[in-house]
Amino acid sequence: MPADEGLISTVFNALLAQSGWEWLAASLGILYVVLAAKESLWCWPAAFISTLIYTILFWDGQLPMQAILNVYYMGMAIYGFILWQKQASPEANLRITARPIKFHIVFIGSGILLTGLIGYYLANYHEARLPYLDAAVTVFSVMNTVLMARKIIESWAYWIVIDSAAIALYWQTGYYVTIIMFTVYLVLAFYGYQNWKKLHIKTA
Repeated sequence: MPADEGLISTVFNALLAQSGWEWLAASLGILYVVLAAKESLWCWPAAFISTLIYTILFWDGQLPMQAILNVYYMGMAIYGFILWQKQASPEANLRITARPIKFHIVFIGSGILLTGLIGYYLANYHEARLPYLDAAVTVFSVMNTVLMARKIIESWAYWIVIDSAAIALYWQTGYYVTIIMFTVYLVLAFYGYQNWKKLHIKTA
């Protein structure tokens, strides 16, 4: 059997072996991104249930930072729901905004520093797989979720990079259904950026 066919067969069999819980979490995760790109308040309940399931799955799979990340996501789902709910009041409307280059230099620099510190800790003091990649995905996801909740347009650009790194992480750790979810996330991140950009221009 050619190497490519063997790889495809391995991945296909692995997909069939994935739990129904992972399929459900991935489906809700995709629903979250679709609704978020449309500025729908109901993206946050979908995110809450999805991340609750992933918290359990990743903890069992020895990806502690991903488990912690999803606990954080649960909290941010509640925060985002409350924040976006305020849009029902015109005077409290949360608008899409952009940030200057200095903000992003500090944002990226802080993320790299935290990634190095956490990755070093995981590599030396904790039983973890791919500690630095795990840390990078977690740190930047945590930071970027705040930007997303605040409707900062560049958050979608960060998601493009984060989702790409997450695909690499989950490929190496065997979460093949989750790879499908993050591939859809990656495509939707481009859509979300373009959609928010249009909305930003209309409200500028």
